[in-house]
Amino acid sequence: MNKNRLEAFSDGVLAIIITIMVLEFKVPEGIDCNALQPLLPKFLSYILSFIYIGIYWNNHHHMMHTVRHVNGKILWANLHLLFWLSLIPFATAWNGDNLFAPFPIMMYGVILLMNGVAYYILQGFILKQQGESSLLKKAIGNDFKGKSSPILYIIAVLFANYYPIVSGAIYILVALIWLVPDKRIERVFNENN
Repeated sequence: MNKNRLEAFSDGVLAIIITIMVLEFKVPEGIDCNALQPLLPKFLSYILSFIYIGIYWNNHHHMMHTVRHVNGKILWANLHLLFWLSLIPFATAWNGDNLFAPFPIMMYGVILLMNGVAYYILQGFILKQQGESSLLKKAIGNDFKGKSSPILYIIAVLFANYYPIVSGAIYILVALIWLVPDKRIERVFNENN
């Protein structure tokens, strides 16, 4: 099967996820900058989640550049990833309403962890279909970022009940790790074209 429908569908779902997150903002009652202050926790939560959605969109886009065709397993693995990504607006709103409360920040981490697991599963099915000599395999190499992120999420989830601010800092750290542009796939793709 051609990959174009998978990419178009995924892009549409991610656009809807971002739209849902921004719709959580209600217009403030007042007319000065002080009226915005109560929205600050929601806005901070939104920024972090927007960055995460952007990271997944960017990496998904690059990964799909290495794929020529998809099969049923890849389609289902992609839907699995989109399912977990679609829970980010819920976790974002809950954290925005309860900044650094232990259980909401723990659930945010569980959802981030499951997103990472789902992405890893999708990547695995693509690698299995394409074989060990694929462009994707060459590009990801030992995949330090991909392997360290779930470990950091687990640490953050475990810290959430005792030090929720540490959990938040770990989520920010993982986002910063992924924000650094990753040129591996672009480099390998350009070398082979």
